[in-house]
Amino acid sequence: RPKPATTYELKIRAVSTSGAEKLRAPGIYPQNSRPKNPAHLPPPTSLVLPIPVTLEVIAAMAGSWRAAALAVAMVCLVASSCVLGFPEEDLVGRLPGQPVVGFRQFAGYVDVDVKAGRSLFYYFAEAQDHAVGRPLTLWLNGGPGCSSVGGGAFTELGPFYPRGDGRGLRLNKKSWNKVSNLLFVESPAGVGWSYSNTSSDYNTGDARTANDMYKFLLGWYKKFPEYRSSSLLLSGESYAGHYIPQLTDVLLTHNEKSKGFKFNIKGVAIGNPLLKLDRDVPATYEYFWSHGMISDEIFLAINKGCDFEDYTFGSPHNESKSCNDAIAEANSIVGQYVNNYDVILDVCYPSIVMQELRLRKYVCSLPHGWHMIFTSEPLIAVV
Repeated sequence: RPKPATTYELKIRAVSTSGAEKLRAPGIYPQNSRPKNPAHLPPPTSLVLPIPVTLEVIAAMAGSWRAAALAVAMVCLVASSCVLGFPEEDLVGRLPGQPVVGFRQFAGYVDVDVKAGRSLFYYFAEAQDHAVGRPLTLWLNGGPGCSSVGGGAFTELGPFYPRGDGRGLRLNKKSWNKVSNLLFVESPAGVGWSYSNTSSDYNTGDARTANDMYKFLLGWYKKFPEYRSSSLLLSGESYAGHYIPQLTDVLLTHNEKSKGFKFNIKGVAIGNPLLKLDRDVPATYEYFWSHGMISDEIFLAINKGCDFEDYTFGSPHNESKSCNDAIAEANSIVGQYVNNYDVILDVCYPSIVMQELRLRKYVCSLPHGWHMIFTSEPLIAVV
């Protein structure tokens, strides 16, 4: 008597048998044989098939791993319910004005609080080759409130920069996706395209931001299961000096308690981190003074007038007017044509966006809402 059908979830990966002989079943490709045309990129090597099969069929066809993989591929050709190891709805075919590339891109949302309607937006650029074997680098810009997509992805370390004429994108020759997969997340909700349907969510803090990112990563790995075992690098800049350490602590706590999945954390990197204002702010102006950028008088006025334990950047609520005045004078002397990340660099910024903002042919002024990121003073360029 035939046994009743049993439903299985089959996970098959392409395997090498001997020498140059490779398994080439439909939809299963060795990593080094992927075509470079993005329009014809195959699905990942991992296939998940939630389809009913009988034990007899599997036993008959699974005499070897090769036969089993071919059997799954044959079922895939017949069944329409094959589930690929990536979210097809998030696949970005091509960005506007983008040059042709040989790697895939994805963008979309991960829910972090369904009841509140809170979701975080991400942009993911796979490594330029052997993506599944490369590390996964999470990047968070600071602020708090700066966009990881608009900032990190398209003016710093992502695969593309805006062209100077504003007509599309150009390749970033120093993109980190030459050696790693890159995941940019708009965090917390309210930054960039991340949002919540609960208005009170926009009054947030570091603890919930870290917990939301923890939930985001769990949800993201469900979308991209092939990266669950990849080396995870947590990185960012500026206020990521708070984001990254607190997120790392949450992930390590998960690893200690979890008997199943664990985050494969391999490293943490934070550029120019904001750690504590009472140390960061005085160190900044001491650095300016030691490099001859501000006078002894201004430096002494800052040290005398500022109680940095209560200081907040640019806040009119600082108790000491003399402190605010001294800080403002120092900033005006240093000026907008000094790169805060390397004061000995030329006045031309490495970012094409910053160059365009500063080297216009005509006088321009930026909206006041941007004053924490860009200058709002009139700009005049002599060309």
